[in-house]
Amino acid sequence: MNLHALIAQTDAEPTVNVALNIGFGLIATVMIFAAFSVVTTKNVVHAALYLVLVLAGVAAQFILASAEFLAVAQVMVYIGAVMVLFLFGIMLTRAQIGKEDGLNNQGWQLGIPVAVVLFGLLGYVIFNTFEDDVLEERAPFPTEQLSDQYLSAYLVPFLAVSFVLLAAAIGAIVLARKD
Repeated sequence: MNLHALIAQTDAEPTVNVALNIGFGLIATVMIFAAFSVVTTKNVVHAALYLVLVLAGVAAQFILASAEFLAVAQVMVYIGAVMVLFLFGIMLTRAQIGKEDGLNNQGWQLGIPVAVVLFGLLGYVIFNTFEDDVLEERAPFPTEQLSDQYLSAYLVPFLAVSFVLLAAAIGAIVLARKD
């Protein structure tokens, strides 16, 4: 049973909506902090780990939207594959592990007002475009059957392959970093 069906069956609909809004706000706050940390930290590995936190927040938002298949795909594809690729890039380029100075552009302060103007323009366009539009209730996603099939019968082999790939990734990092 998905979250929308649960909301439709309960008499406490405003309570559930408030809980969803609070959950959204908390997850969004963590994502904003982590995204800000990605661009402000001077440690490349820490930046990659903060990016993992942002991507995990996206998966959590998919769960709040009752899109469990997309949440699992987000975790597997972006956190599992892309972040391993980033960490491989960091390890194989022999980048300095730790704090690095001199990475920022000298004119970074110019980007702050530009970002504020773009954020305001984007908000203006979104609010004027959609004004009082209401999303209608949707039928269950066809991806639910697909996710049920893959995450039930094939879950154990899928997890086994992921652990083998993780072991290979760790082995490659150990071989590449012979300092």
